[in-house]
Amino acid sequence: MSGLLLVSFHLLLLFKLVAPVTFRHHRYDDLVRTLYKVHNECPYITRVYSIGRSVKGRHLYVLEFSDYPGIHEPLEPEVKYVGNMHGNEVLGRELLLQLAEFLCEEFRNGNQRIVRLVEGTRVHILPSMNPDGYEVAVAQGADSSGYLVGRNNANGVDLNRNFPDLNTYIYYNEKHGGPNHHLPLPDNWKSQVEPETQAVIHWIRSFNFVLSANLHGGAVVANYPYDKSLEHRVRGFRRTANTPTPDDKLFQKLAKIYSYAHGWMHQGWNCGDYFPDGITNGASWYSLSKGMQDFNYLHTNCFEITLELSCNKFPRQEELQREWLGNREALIQFLEQVHQGIKGMVLDENHNNLAEAVISVSGINHDITSGDHGDYFRLLLPGTYTVTATAPGFEPETVTVTVGPGEPKLVNFHLKRSIPQATPTRRVPNSGHEGRVLPKKVQPRVS
Repeated sequence: MSGLLLVSFHLLLLFKLVAPVTFRHHRYDDLVRTLYKVHNECPYITRVYSIGRSVKGRHLYVLEFSDYPGIHEPLEPEVKYVGNMHGNEVLGRELLLQLAEFLCEEFRNGNQRIVRLVEGTRVHILPSMNPDGYEVAVAQGADSSGYLVGRNNANGVDLNRNFPDLNTYIYYNEKHGGPNHHLPLPDNWKSQVEPETQAVIHWIRSFNFVLSANLHGGAVVANYPYDKSLEHRVRGFRRTANTPTPDDKLFQKLAKIYSYAHGWMHQGWNCGDYFPDGITNGASWYSLSKGMQDFNYLHTNCFEITLELSCNKFPRQEELQREWLGNREALIQFLEQVHQGIKGMVLDENHNNLAEAVISVSGINHDITSGDHGDYFRLLLPGTYTVTATAPGFEPETVTVTVGPGEPKLVNFHLKRSIPQATPTRRVPNSGHEGRVLPKKVQPRVS
């Protein structure tokens, strides 16, 4: 066989062994096949699971990457990506499918950066939160004049205006006192949200997510909480005003990490808008009520930002490769940001795990809690902090910790049980009880 034929034969074998990267739009059936294709290629580090169904019964599939799929490993953080919340904003959906194939292939190739990421992080990828809306949008095509066709779910509801409004409560609590984290849901919340929203709420309550990004289109900017303006309404509209969270500097850093790792987001001028550094506080851009990123921050331990990734909500197929190359490094770097700040275990005197212990950082009015396994993760910028762990029935423990720019500092808490207070007693006149001290009488409850 001639040298040229031999080279051609080897190239043919290579292309048969390594599936070529395809940049195309994926309808629902194609999306499902792609997820299971990745799982079949990397069965020991992936898992496909459904968090629920859409209005029309389509599964909301998640692809998980972990060295122990399906298992939470203590002190290993959980991070998630959510795409296609608006059905007509499709780039995030395609980028996340591409990311899944990339993680699998690079892990198999021994890329040490990806190996470290998968072995030290549990990554959850939801490519499409609104598969019904996508099918409507794709039927119109990329060149459709119907700019908003397919944005909403099958019931005509905008899913990013459909989460319980917890901002009103936190703004009140900041003025008058009250919880600054894990705000409770209204009793009737399930009747107020769509099936897709309810599925995502159950999902983020089932995992102790630490970091998240929600991928959108229609602009090019990294948007961070709060989304809902604190300013009062004017003529029916909520006034645009910068409305920072207690973790504003951290959120700005997270947004800049993505923006500057992105091919062009950091330049600021995109789609006719200008955002310095390619980032913005959501409420300073436009006020949005009942959004997902504020809900994550106020109801769970998760810090979420929103990534607007393309001027065109439905990019043409030939544009997808450029968009992937522009976002690939940013998508990886953002996942790596979950490894910063402090983390550790909260244990009792017998080394039992303490779930739902509250971790407070002095000077930052937003607490987080330990998960079901007793581990906690608190994202923090480099600096020195006073950190306190509290749990009902235990004495609080406070430590001072210095956080560096690298890996998170391991800070474990060992809480001691509180000494029970003696039951208050009172003396009563001697009336046949020979001067004994009787406990205060408990009054019967009146029915």
